[in-house]
Amino acid sequence: MKEQLITFFKKETILCTAGILAGISAFFIPPDRTYLQYCDLRVLVLLFCLMAVMSGFQQLGLFNSLAAALLKKARNQRQLTTILIMLCFFSAMLVTNDVALITFVPFTLLLLERAGLKEWCAPILVLQTIAANLGSMLTPVGNPQNLYIYTVSAMTAGDFFAATFPLTLLSFLLLCLFCMKQPTAPLPLQRKQEHNKYSAKEKQLLAALGVLFLLCLLAVFRILPYLLVFALVLGWFLLFQPRVLRKVDYNLLLTFVCFFLLIGNLGRIPIVREALQHTLQGKEVFVAFFASQIISNVPAAVLLSEFTDRYDCLLAGVNIGGLGTLIASMASLISYKYFAQSQPGQSTRYIALFTKLNLLFAVVLLAANALLMLL
Repeated sequence: MKEQLITFFKKETILCTAGILAGISAFFIPPDRTYLQYCDLRVLVLLFCLMAVMSGFQQLGLFNSLAAALLKKARNQRQLTTILIMLCFFSAMLVTNDVALITFVPFTLLLLERAGLKEWCAPILVLQTIAANLGSMLTPVGNPQNLYIYTVSAMTAGDFFAATFPLTLLSFLLLCLFCMKQPTAPLPLQRKQEHNKYSAKEKQLLAALGVLFLLCLLAVFRILPYLLVFALVLGWFLLFQPRVLRKVDYNLLLTFVCFFLLIGNLGRIPIVREALQHTLQGKEVFVAFFASQIISNVPAAVLLSEFTDRYDCLLAGVNIGGLGTLIASMASLISYKYFAQSQPGQSTRYIALFTKLNLLFAVVLLAANALLMLL
């Protein structure tokens, strides 16, 4: 039992930490009816719906099929690298950074090994991770912190994209520069990338999932009632794809619940509330960035949102905050785990390169954001 608990804590460190902190806060603010107001049901419901739909697409192999089709166009190493990186960048805008990396990192490792480019795994995976974290910042559904901030802030779609588009565009240009630095040597081996041939039933499932994803987007943008979309999504998976429901990251949902409890209690302790508000005032971007390096950007967004109304600055801070340490964005751990499993003994090299490139991107984006705020 003890070993199981230790293993679970290592695997779900953020969840366990959030649960412990929420429990401690309950000693200062004993449970009462106000606790029922802490959790943002809309955030939890929409996050569940999006994760379920994405799991459905993954189960059908849609993303691998799209990647295989695109990679047929690669003729040299630079083209191959560019496609692999941009797949993560653009797909993360719609399927989240976690899903993009879970889907394309194993695919990349297998592809590079078959192409005789195994020594390039570390730099390409690092750039894929950066691309997924930065591409996901553009849309409200790109990552959990965006969905949360967009929901609790009541920002309009125009306000949201005005805050995220400039940094996303700059991120794209930076990634293009790194792609251009890749060698143009012909690929060593001929690759055959076959994509799935879908049966009539699978095509119907894909079409239905596409409709559900569209409904989720309409709910995110407050065009459809989120509870109606939740009923449709849950009903679909219970009736037609029940196994997909096992793939949903319920620990992430529980982590949100624990942070909601913690934040709700902290907000009711005057000295804590005043201290956090004073710390954040005028320094939202940098406080959010540095908080993300320690507790990851999703918890940082949830924690700090209660103590500021500068949501555009908070949005920039936690998204840029996904760059830096390995835990700054939990999605980054996905790439690291896959790399460590595929190339034992190379973890130190990977972390060193990861930290170097992440800090480089972070410094440029922080400087650019500071300049944009002055304009």
